[in-house]
Amino acid sequence: MSERAAPFYCPYCGDEDLRPSEEGHGAWECAACSRAFQLKFLGLLAKGLQAVGTTTGTTTTGNTTTDRERGTG
Repeated sequence: MSERAAPFYCPYCGDEDLRPSEEGHGAWECAACSRAFQLKFLGLLAKGLQAVGTTTGTTTTGNTTTDRERGTG
């Protein structure tokens, strides 16, 4: 993502009539709803970050016997 990327529409009204604001870097003004807003790139998420309570790469087959119970672990 570029620091110079521009929003395509107003996050409040959805109109596309946006202009850079004089308020500072990342600030925009919407001519349709007369709102001003600011965008800021915070950074990248850590690799592997997941929603709470989810897992990946696991499947359930219905067999709950562990390796220890089978004598293989």
